[in-house]
Amino acid sequence: MVALGEVMLRLDPGDGRIHTTRSFQVWEGGGEYNVARGLKRCFGLNTAVVTAFADNPVGRLVQDLIYQGGVDQSHVRWMKDDGVGRAVRNGLNFTERGFGVRAALGCSDRGHTAVSQLKPGDIDWQKIFGQEGARWFHCGGIFAALSETTPLVAEEAMRAAKQHGTIVSYDLNYRPSLWKDIGGQAKAREVNRRLAPFVDVMIGNEEDFTAALGFEVAGVDEHLSSLDPANFKAMIAQAVAGFPNFQVVATTLRNAKTATVNDWGAICYSDGEFYEAALRNDLEIFDRVGGGDSFASGLIYGFLTGQGAQRAVEYGAAHGALAMTTPGDTSMVTVAEVEKVMKGGGARVAR
Repeated sequence: MVALGEVMLRLDPGDGRIHTTRSFQVWEGGGEYNVARGLKRCFGLNTAVVTAFADNPVGRLVQDLIYQGGVDQSHVRWMKDDGVGRAVRNGLNFTERGFGVRAALGCSDRGHTAVSQLKPGDIDWQKIFGQEGARWFHCGGIFAALSETTPLVAEEAMRAAKQHGTIVSYDLNYRPSLWKDIGGQAKAREVNRRLAPFVDVMIGNEEDFTAALGFEVAGVDEHLSSLDPANFKAMIAQAVAGFPNFQVVATTLRNAKTATVNDWGAICYSDGEFYEAALRNDLEIFDRVGGGDSFASGLIYGFLTGQGAQRAVEYGAAHGALAMTTPGDTSMVTVAEVEKVMKGGGARVAR
């Protein structure tokens, strides 16, 4: 599997606040990359990332972090550093985990980054899909929001993937902060609806489908007071009717009671049928960032290994739940732990 997207340096104040901390722990992370890392580190599949960095110590730090996750970097582009970041720089993402009534908080610093400057023709997609034989391509709405050229690069990649029979997945991952100064929801819908006809597997939550594609979820307010699967199935039906090329549509169900207690589940549509992962009420959250990406990697694993839609959505929901029990954007669990949770295994100490 190959993912296209930005990989940022995440600076985490731990139990503190960004604006008062005196120290940060660093991780690597990015919506598209996290999926590739989960597939490699947890599920053992070969994955690669297509991205770009400014060639300076910060970029090399992110490279070093990626090495630990095992994702192939042979398609990473390195851009010459001008010394101060006037022309090109690396993205930073300051993220608080939140606790109780204090919500998680993200503050990104990613203007003029190397990956946002990618243009059509920069990446040899024919080599990736034709010669190297990538079976699955993953991208998303975060990458598409970075600049005027990034949606063109995504479309170029999707067209090449289609030529070689590669499955294309896309996580809508709507981020208001990325779109607000370039046209808001209207621009997000324009861009994502232009890319949607090339997508086989569409992933997102209720906000993503509403804000980025324009499909409403009835009976759900801004606080997600209702997680009735029937409402989400109606939304998915709208999406499939609008884009009949969607072979699979998957959505996570989340009710954030507090920053550290969520209800969590998932629904997957495939071949005209709906499949559900049982809702986990009062799931305890340590760090919610990356839960949706880990859902996506578990879902993809289930399909890539031929286990069917029901197992795929269960892998996704279990992996997402476990990923939110550890710090950082990415998964720290094993496939055995995922399958234990899928079977209903508890948290009794393993000795």
